[in-house]
Amino acid sequence: MEPNVDVELDVSGLQCPMPLLKAKLALNNMQSQQILKVTATDPGSEKDFHLFVKQSNHLILDFQKNDSAYFYWIKKG
Repeated sequence: MEPNVDVELDVSGLQCPMPLLKAKLALNNMQSQQILKVTATDPGSEKDFHLFVKQSNHLILDFQKNDSAYFYWIKKG
C-alpha cells in the first residue's frame, strides 16, 4: 500500500545530479514528517537517493522500480 503523499515530484528524463537536487529543493519547502514521492528515470538515482538519506535525517519509506522508472517515498526528517 502506498503511503499518503504530501508532495509529488516527477523528474523523469533528468540525469544525475538533477533528480536529487530537485528532490532536495522540494524537501526544503516541506514540513517535517511530510512525504515526498519522487518519480525518476535515471538509473543513478537509486544509489544517489539511498546515499542521500543516509547522510540526512530523512527516511525512504518505500522504494519501487519497474522497467521504465524508479519511485521513492521520502519522509522529511
